[in-house]
Amino acid sequence: MPKSIIITKNGGPEVLELQDVSVSNPGPDEIKVTNHAIGLNYIDTYHRSGLYPIKLPSGIGLEAAGKVDEVGNNVTEFNKGDNIAYASIPLGAYAQQRIIPAKIAIKVPDGISHEIAATLITKGLTTNYLLTKTYQLKAGELVLFHAAAGGVGQIFAQWANSVGAKVIGTVGSDDKIKVAQENGYSHVINYTKDDFAKEVLKITNNEGVPAVFDGVGKKTFYGSLNCLKTRGMMISFGNASGPLDPVNVPKDIQPKGLYLTRPSIAQYFTNRKELQEGADIIFEKVKFGKIKIKISKKYKLAEAKQAHADLEARKLLGPAILIP
Repeated sequence: MPKSIIITKNGGPEVLELQDVSVSNPGPDEIKVTNHAIGLNYIDTYHRSGLYPIKLPSGIGLEAAGKVDEVGNNVTEFNKGDNIAYASIPLGAYAQQRIIPAKIAIKVPDGISHEIAATLITKGLTTNYLLTKTYQLKAGELVLFHAAAGGVGQIFAQWANSVGAKVIGTVGSDDKIKVAQENGYSHVINYTKDDFAKEVLKITNNEGVPAVFDGVGKKTFYGSLNCLKTRGMMISFGNASGPLDPVNVPKDIQPKGLYLTRPSIAQYFTNRKELQEGADIIFEKVKFGKIKIKISKKYKLAEAKQAHADLEARKLLGPAILIP
């Protein structure tokens, strides 16, 4: 019988339970999938802890890659044996086998492994919308990205470099400095030791940067505002250090006429066509060597508790996966 991680209550990594599950036949618009690799994302900890409330009991995880086992009667885009990936609700990717709506699945081309695909969809689509839609990064620009050694951070700098832009990155420990540098950051700041806002202003001759990309949240938000130029854009896309306090717009945003946005994948990729097009851009960059993916750690599905503990302790130097 297939196994899946189930949570029956919110809490720490200890609430992740490996259970036997029964997988039925797919409905008319669904496909049955065997997962070969499962993406580990920080948002998974939000669902587990209750920061992002979900109905319990529930599966967990948004992202995985594998093969199609069976398709529903109305499904025409996929066939048995197709390599696919997905990164969307419904939750439940931490599983050996499951049913998913066909509309969330993405075809994975030859040359992209399941393990690489399972790290690419959430992080790659996030990078895609950040650099091409939320803020259209241009050659010659210098911007700031927090959590430079993380999974999104590593893709971000490589993508930025490929269009002729440069990135200042922040990290939370000295061992992550080299990782960020290897992925293309022109300057790297350990924000636990140095005042990153002062360092950014020093690097930019007190001009500041036109955009800050912040997935860290509470610890970096207000310092980030100080890094921005007049009319700069603050892109807050995650809460790894905790949710933001309420923002005082007249005090914090108005003086420099700043833009503040809180984007997500769902707002930029609203249907399967857009998902496939966005993913194909990422797959192409990987296939042609413009983006290189190095998986930092692989866990067994039964080790999900340890994986979450390591993720929250900032021990991972890049993308990690679960192997069902």
